[in-house]
Amino acid sequence: MSVLLVGLLAACGGGALSGSQAGASAAAASGGASASSSALPNAEAGAAGPHVVSRTMAEGMGSTQADGVFPRTVAHYLGSTEVPAAPQRIAVVSTGQLDALLTLGHVPVAATVAESNALVPEYLAQAFPQDATALGAMTSIGTRTEPDVEAIAQAKPDLILINSTRGKDYYAALSAIAPTVVTLGNGVNWKSDFLLLADALGQKGDAQKILDGLHTDAAAYAAKLPAGTPAPTVSFLQSTGDRTRIMGLPSFTGGVAEDLGLGRPESQRFDETSKDISAEQLDLADADWIFYAAAGDGVQLITGSTLWPGLNAVKAGHAVEVPLEPFYLNAGPTAARLVQDTVTKSVTP
Repeated sequence: MSVLLVGLLAACGGGALSGSQAGASAAAASGGASASSSALPNAEAGAAGPHVVSRTMAEGMGSTQADGVFPRTVAHYLGSTEVPAAPQRIAVVSTGQLDALLTLGHVPVAATVAESNALVPEYLAQAFPQDATALGAMTSIGTRTEPDVEAIAQAKPDLILINSTRGKDYYAALSAIAPTVVTLGNGVNWKSDFLLLADALGQKGDAQKILDGLHTDAAAYAAKLPAGTPAPTVSFLQSTGDRTRIMGLPSFTGGVAEDLGLGRPESQRFDETSKDISAEQLDLADADWIFYAAAGDGVQLITGSTLWPGLNAVKAGHAVEVPLEPFYLNAGPTAARLVQDTVTKSVTP
């Protein structure tokens, strides 16, 4: 079990601050039968309850078996899969799943390459130095958008994890290789997906304790914000050169801001993960604080814009450059802890 998991569990206290989430009923046919992809819920929609980001596993998902009990049958977004024994050779295909596994103490045998073309994002390599050797031996199985089915088969996994974005196209082929569990996907669902993934491993309780720790720390921060005055607003901005985007309410970072009780500028209070903006629209990124990340020409597109020096956050010294991977290209518990800690250290109550 990883050092980080032990530390996270030791630091966790209090009960879960659970809210309702968008329910999704996948047909739980036994033996891994697939549900119709047309029945999949909208992965970009926020939770139906008091929180934008889903905090609980959707009704009908997961296993009825207790943690640590195998075989276990796991209902997921494309059916129901039996996991015969505690997985030892896991392959991960989708965003945030490597983060989730490492946080729970597992190094997969195979993973897809992220948008940054790194098999192991830098923030995960730094967070899990004790796993460097195992991570170095991990097999590449294509990209998140185009996983290599043959390479996955050659890795001989005993469990495959993928989200519904690609799962609806690959589920049949992957299920023929090994038991396959399909999470919903998208940053707005990262917490419920983390619980479902952990349930497949027989570790839902561990995952819940990690979420409880994040929620407890976030609530303690929010309680320190001045009462009777609007909360500081935070903006989330990223550019990869070809695209410059601001992040909406139902996004990974948007959920972190909500947990912390921070506000969002009116320009970013939309119900989509992100919106593309042009250089002439950079004023839409303004707020009390801006957390921005860029790759390649994206740095120049943001900070080199003629509008950048005039933004209120920039003039106040409240524009914070952050790493792209954990803030905008991943969605998992270790990324969430990094984002939450970065924001709370910058925006002091």
